[in-house]
Amino acid sequence: MNRQQLGRLGEKLAREFLEKRGYRTLETGFRCQSGEIDIVARKKDCLVFVEVRTRSNLEFGTPEESINKRKKQKLIATAMNYINSHHDLPASWRIDVVAIETNPGGKVRRLDLIENAIGQEE
Repeated sequence: MNRQQLGRLGEKLAREFLEKRGYRTLETGFRCQSGEIDIVARKKDCLVFVEVRTRSNLEFGTPEESINKRKKQKLIATAMNYINSHHDLPASWRIDVVAIETNPGGKVRRLDLIENAIGQEE
């Protein structure tokens, strides 16, 4: 499984996982000049931007460890761009991370949701 296939699989698994937990997907793959948000969802009265990280081996660390300071800043900037370009959104928002570890064939070994993983002040 190549990197793109693994990424698509991770995003599909994340959407299904989130929807079972009451998230309603509004958009996937939102792109702008600042970057990309994998999943934009709503959970009750909160807008949730979700970064999905999928790894088939831990040679370079866990999925959540791959989110460095620069990536956090890009996620926040992209979230702000989304908020400023859309109307009728909830006032509160956060950035969650879905961390997925699979075996090389794509079978899930671990799938975790980290709510409010990236603070807006970062």
